[in-house]
Amino acid sequence: MKILVVGGAGYIGSHMLRRLQKTNYKVEVLDNLSTGYEENTLGFQFHKCDLANKDQLNSILQNNYDLVMHFASYINVGESYLYPQKYYENNVNNTMNLLNCMVDQKILNFIFSSSAAVYGDPGPSPISEEENINPVNPYGQTKAMVENILKDYDRAYGLKSTCLRYFNACGAHLDGTIGESHNPETHLIPLVLQAASGRKNSITVFGDDYTTKDGTCIRDYIHVMDLAEAHLLALDSLRSKQISNIYNIGNNIGFSVKEIIEIAEDVTQRKIKINIESRRKGDPAQLVANNKKIKEELNWTAQYSDLKTIISSAWQWEKKLLQSN
Repeated sequence: MKILVVGGAGYIGSHMLRRLQKTNYKVEVLDNLSTGYEENTLGFQFHKCDLANKDQLNSILQNNYDLVMHFASYINVGESYLYPQKYYENNVNNTMNLLNCMVDQKILNFIFSSSAAVYGDPGPSPISEEENINPVNPYGQTKAMVENILKDYDRAYGLKSTCLRYFNACGAHLDGTIGESHNPETHLIPLVLQAASGRKNSITVFGDDYTTKDGTCIRDYIHVMDLAEAHLLALDSLRSKQISNIYNIGNNIGFSVKEIIEIAEDVTQRKIKINIESRRKGDPAQLVANNKKIKEELNWTAQYSDLKTIISSAWQWEKKLLQSN
């Protein structure tokens, strides 16, 4: 089977490539390198292409792929408020370019990186896939729109898809060779570790007055290699069953911002300076996945998603980044 990994030069895409190295699948990579790094493509055949370039995209997709994995979205919630046009153009319009070219070339299997952001500010956690989606920011809106487009493309064109709703992807490969390198970095764990390493002076906590156990937001953190494993299982299931589906990928456990900082201090053996600021717009108090469906239907289990392993692996990567700067 031949797979095209779109966005394979980025954080999650590169960890997916590392997992695919251990399979017999033929894999190629497409990325515009706007946020990714070509060295992350691990020697797989690489196509530098922007999804906005429909002619080039259509030419590449003539290479007889059986399935496409799509990781090439913008992901910064705060930025999506400031520049919604950027998010709708890339996350929706460019994804439609990809889907339309796939339909033209009769490539009818698609794995989509969705997000827990589609739920908005839901009711009590853990959240199941049956929860109504009601995104509260432009980023979440783009993911919900693509999910709805995929339902229509299944009905009209027979394009079968699996949407994987990530909670908080984090950590780094356990061999220390690849990890999270966003510019600017917006994710909590790498920012906390930058404060531990001295690359930042402190970590900003947005709100300590939520109705949670310690007043800070609670989130569900999932190791990026557990995420990659879920994609592989979703791929195998989609190919064999030819049924479109949606799955949460999370740990079914929530940790507060303060708990993350405390565990990071324990792992790094360093004191981390904290600045408290007001809440950010659109931040729900709690987002935790009900992961029963993916466990039962795909037999997925999280192997690396205890916080100590997550933060230890991310700390090894942070120390490597510190040495290279």
